[in-house]
Amino acid sequence: MRMLLQVLLSVHLITIIISLVFMAQEAGASPTKPGCRKKCGNITIPYPFGMGKGCYLNRDFEITCNMSSNPPRPLLQEVQLLQISEDSLRINDIARRSCFNNQSGMADSLNVTYNLPHHFTIGCDIFAFIMEYNSTTYTTGCSSLCLNDKNISGGFPSSACSGISCCRTYLQTDITSFNLRIRSINMITPGWTYEPCSLAFIAEKDFSIRKAFNLSSKFDKKLYFVPAVLDWSVGEVSCHEAIRRKNYACGQNTDCNNSIQGQGYNCYCSKGYQGNPYLANGCQDINECNDPNKNFCHKMAVCSNIPGSYSCTCPAGYHGDGKKNGTGCIRGKHRHLLPLVFSLGVGITVVPLILIATGLRLYRGLEKREKKKKKQNFFKKNGGLLLQQQISSSKESVEKTKLYSVEELEKATDSFNSSRIIGKGGLGTVFKGMLSDGSIVAIKKSNTIDEKQLAQFVNEVFILSQINHRHIVRLLGCCLETEVPLLVYEYVSNGTLSHHLHDEGHVSAISWKNRLRIASEIAGALAYLHSYASIAICHRDIKSSNILLDENLRAVVSDFGLSRSIPLDKTHLTAMVQGTFGYLDPDYFHSGQFTDKSDVYAFGVVLGELLTGEQAISLDRSEQGLANYFRTAMKQNRLSEILDNQVVNEGQKEEIFAVAKLTKRCLKLNGKKRPAMKQVEIVLQQLGRFQEPFSVQKTMTQEHSLQQPTCQDYCSVSERSHSYTFGPVTEEIVQDDEVLFS
Repeated sequence: MRMLLQVLLSVHLITIIISLVFMAQEAGASPTKPGCRKKCGNITIPYPFGMGKGCYLNRDFEITCNMSSNPPRPLLQEVQLLQISEDSLRINDIARRSCFNNQSGMADSLNVTYNLPHHFTIGCDIFAFIMEYNSTTYTTGCSSLCLNDKNISGGFPSSACSGISCCRTYLQTDITSFNLRIRSINMITPGWTYEPCSLAFIAEKDFSIRKAFNLSSKFDKKLYFVPAVLDWSVGEVSCHEAIRRKNYACGQNTDCNNSIQGQGYNCYCSKGYQGNPYLANGCQDINECNDPNKNFCHKMAVCSNIPGSYSCTCPAGYHGDGKKNGTGCIRGKHRHLLPLVFSLGVGITVVPLILIATGLRLYRGLEKREKKKKKQNFFKKNGGLLLQQQISSSKESVEKTKLYSVEELEKATDSFNSSRIIGKGGLGTVFKGMLSDGSIVAIKKSNTIDEKQLAQFVNEVFILSQINHRHIVRLLGCCLETEVPLLVYEYVSNGTLSHHLHDEGHVSAISWKNRLRIASEIAGALAYLHSYASIAICHRDIKSSNILLDENLRAVVSDFGLSRSIPLDKTHLTAMVQGTFGYLDPDYFHSGQFTDKSDVYAFGVVLGELLTGEQAISLDRSEQGLANYFRTAMKQNRLSEILDNQVVNEGQKEEIFAVAKLTKRCLKLNGKKRPAMKQVEIVLQQLGRFQEPFSVQKTMTQEHSLQQPTCQDYCSVSERSHSYTFGPVTEEIVQDDEVLFS
C-alpha cells in the first residue's frame, strides 16, 4: 500500500456534508475491532484505522492519540485528524510561513517536500508554486502582490484571493506528493517593507480566510492551522487485483469501488446492509420491517425480512403484490373468482401490448425532447451564447467553426479512454482521436467548468477561429453539447519542444540548424499575432511545453486559453497576473499591464532553453530562474560555460553569439527596451539563411535596411560599445567573441 498521506486533494475540494463516521454507528454496531479503543477525545476511529497493536489494518492506518491537547486529538503520521469518513479525511493542516530578511531584502526560501498540496497563498510580492516530488515538472502556482500597505491593513477586496495580497489555485488530481516553493519577486516597491511574512496552505472548499486570519496585523511566529479534506483508499491495486492476490480488505456483504485517483480501492456495505465494511462481519442486514420508512409494504400486508431486502405478503382473503406503489392488498370473494381469473387473463394478454406500444411512443418522444433540452442546456452552460455574442460583435470575418457531436468524439477516442491521453495542462486533458473519415485529431477536454475556465475556453475558440498561420495550431471545431466543453485541433505528432529538450530519458539531439529554424518559426507565429493578424493578439503563455513539433520538427504554437486581443486604441491589457512562473514578464508581474513585449520576454526564455538546454525553473539553480541565470552569464562573459553541447559542437561562434545577444535583449527587465517580435523574426530569418560562413556585418546591414527606425537597437554589439560601423568586423567584436568562447 502506498503511504496513506500520499492521497490526493480532490479537485473540487468538497466539504464533507455526509455523516462522518461509518453507518455501523447508526445501528449501534462497533466500528472497531473487538477490544480496541473506539474514540480519541470526541472523534470516532473506525477500522481500518485504529489505536494500538492489532487494531489497524497496517502501519499506514495507525492512529496515535495526543492526550496533551484538550480535548485529545488523533494523529495520523503527525497530521491532526478532525473527522474520518468512509473515503475521506478532514485534517488540521499547518499553514507554511516564509519571511523576508530585513537586512538583505530577500525572502527566506520556503522549500518543503510535503505530501499535501497547498491551495491558498497570502502575502506580498511572492509567487507560490508546486512541483511534483522528485521531479522538475511544474504543476501549478499563483502570485500575490501588494501595491501599497493599504492592501494589507484593509484586507483584500470582496473578490477574495484574486491576486491582491492573496491568491488561490486549484490542483489537478493525478499527483500524490509535492514540493511547495515560495519565491519572492522583489519589485520596484517591494511588499516586504510593510509585510515581511507570507503564508501558504491547502483548505477545504468553504474555508473563510477572513474568519481565520486577521489581515490587519502582521503574521507572528505562532502556528496557523487550516482545515483540509483528503481522499483515502486501501492498497495500491484495483478491487479485482486485490481479490486475485488474496489480500482483499473488504468483509462480507460489501461492494468494492476502485479509487477515483487510479490506485487502491474503498469498501462499502451492500444495499440492505449497514456497518463497517472492513470488518469480517461488519456489514449486518438491515431489518427494514422494523422501520416503516425503509419498506414499502401496504398497510394490510405482512412484511418479512430477508437478507439484504424484504418481502410483502397479503394475508388470507386478500390478493395483490402487497406493495404501496403496486396493487396493494385487495379483499377477494370466491363467487367472483372465475370472472376475475378470466378478466385477468384478458388483461394480461391485451393491456400490456397496448401499454407497451403507447409507452414506447411516449418514451421516444420524451427521450428526444429530453436529449434536445439537455444539449441546449449544455450549450448555454459551456458558453455557446457567449461565443455567439463574441463572434457576432466582431467586425472581422470569422471562419465558421465546425460543431462536432458528442457521439462522434466519443467514438474517436474510445469513450475518452485514458490510454488515448497525450497531454495534460492546467485547464484540460488532451486526447488523441481518429474521426470517421480517418483523420487524426487532438481533442482537448476541459478539467472543470467553473466560470473562470469557461471564459478561457470561449476565448480560445474565439481567438483561434480568427487565425490562419502554418505555425499556429489549427482549430478544426468544438463540441458544446457535453457536460464539459471539447475543442478539436489538428494533431501534431512529435510531442512538445520541452519534451525534446528536457524530459529525462526522452531527450533528442535537436541540431543547431533545427533549433535556429524552430526559433524563427515561433518568432514568425508571434509576429503574426502581434502585427499581421486581423486583430492584435497577445498569447500570454509562451513556453516550451506549449510549442508542438511535427515529424519534421516544424514548430506549432498552441494553448491559447489565456490569450487576449488588444484594441487598436490600446497599448496594453490590464488583467490579473496569469501565466507560468519562469516565463512571467517582471514588468507585467509588477504593474498588471500585459503588452506584446511580455510575449517577447517569454520568447526570450524559450531562446535561452534552446541555447542552454536548461529549464525555465530548475531545482539545480536554487533561487535563480533561467532568465537571471542567462543574463548573469552574459554579463560575466561565461556564455560558453552554459551552452548546450549540441549547440557548441555544431554552431558557428558568431552565429551563436548573435542569437545570445538577441536573447539578452528579449530578456531586458524594462519592457520598452525589448525589440518587437517582427524585429526578432527578421534577425532569426537572416541568421537561418546564412548557413555558409556567417557574416555579422551582412546580417546587421540587411536588418538595418528592413527596419531602419529600430536599427540602433540591433546594431549594438556589446553593452559597452557606443556605436557600430557597417564595415569589416571590428576588433571589439572579435575580443568579445574570444572571451565568451574561450
